[in-house]
Amino acid sequence: MNTSAQMGRELATSSATRVWIPVGAGLFIVALAVSALVVPQLRSLHVLQALIYVAVVALARRKSEWAFGAGTAVAVFWNGLQLLVTHNMQAGAAVFWSFLRGGQLRRVDTMMVTVGGIGHFILTIACLVAMRDVKTSKKWPKFIAGGAISLAYFALIVFIALPR
Repeated sequence: MNTSAQMGRELATSSATRVWIPVGAGLFIVALAVSALVVPQLRSLHVLQALIYVAVVALARRKSEWAFGAGTAVAVFWNGLQLLVTHNMQAGAAVFWSFLRGGQLRRVDTMMVTVGGIGHFILTIACLVAMRDVKTSKKWPKFIAGGAISLAYFALIVFIALPR
């Protein structure tokens, strides 16, 4: 018999894999698409990058530790880069605030960094919540491997497709 705590955890995990992982990934894909429309030089990179999120959503539906690791690693890495190194997430928030105050939309691509970052925060939390209830003995090695593979793929596509 399920206790109410177990049922609540199962509901949270189901909600994470069926709702929140797709919401976080989808928000990031929207940010990629808008940015690619505004900055055509980024189109090939953003199409290749979107494939990570499509794979994460598809595999998360199967409750794959690989997907949870990939979604967490790429989101944490990208957000860390944007928050701590380039500060583009803060710049995007300032652009958004300026748009709300003045009504003029400038630097949409920079604003999309903040939108993507929000998607990544949602994705990270959802992947970690979903991972909480995986019951296999090798869940953490698979989680770490999924993260490593996604970061290796990300590095490869940046090397191949980033405009110089």
